[in-house]
Amino acid sequence: MPLHHPSKPLRPAIITPTKQSQPRLSPTLSTQQRLLHTNANNMSTAFSQEDPIVKALQEFTTCDVSDALIKLKYRNGGFLSGLTMWSPQRQDGDTKIVGPAYTVQYVPLDDPRPKHAGHYIDSVPAGAIIFVSCPPKIPNAVYGGLMSTRAKASGAVGSVIDGRFRDLQEQRGLGFPIFARDVGTAPPAELLKVTAVNVPVKLQADEQDMTIRPGDYLIGDVNGVVVLPKELAEQAIPLMKKQVEADEKMAVGIAKGMSFSEASKKFRL
Repeated sequence: MPLHHPSKPLRPAIITPTKQSQPRLSPTLSTQQRLLHTNANNMSTAFSQEDPIVKALQEFTTCDVSDALIKLKYRNGGFLSGLTMWSPQRQDGDTKIVGPAYTVQYVPLDDPRPKHAGHYIDSVPAGAIIFVSCPPKIPNAVYGGLMSTRAKASGAVGSVIDGRFRDLQEQRGLGFPIFARDVGTAPPAELLKVTAVNVPVKLQADEQDMTIRPGDYLIGDVNGVVVLPKELAEQAIPLMKKQVEADEKMAVGIAKGMSFSEASKKFRL
């Protein structure tokens, strides 16, 4: 099956570095991987200036994005449940990834659709965030350290795995941001195959009915992962700015003794 590209080119993203500007690399990593760690960070920063939406989103947390999407009546504020930060640290630090989704769809081997030709990791655009969709209740990992090595070489800025991933020590050694449901050890080939790239995929969560489309903006930080539909981005950003300004004023008022209710009434619209 030929690779399907979205009608608009994927736009770039950047990584907000963790408190350690150069995460300690594992002694088992090769010299090539060490070079990739430095070069890919430089590439993502350079590409970040090309998309004003990505640049604007760097100022905000995932919570800010969700607040704006709730006001726009987008369900769950775009929150994607069950996906948390595993690398470069486990739910710690100031790492943030922002960028358009490059989606990958895994299905069971008995699915009638043909296997995707080639390896999806070789077609990841610079600045993209890889979103790997895995069927529910699969014990095998669908993403590993070599995938991140290739992704960084391509200028991708992070991966979100809707399932399990492996090689956690390699991911952290590379300083590559990974958000996922859990970790695992076994590769996927005995159970799964990739059938499509850059197609809409469903979040594998019983409590939500969420779709991630190619080119939708993904934002990930210590709070979790949010999807911002591309058609709502320009409306959402001004709402985020107003909310943040109001909350900052509320915080000052509350610190000076004002009640939450009083501060909310005075500063929030």
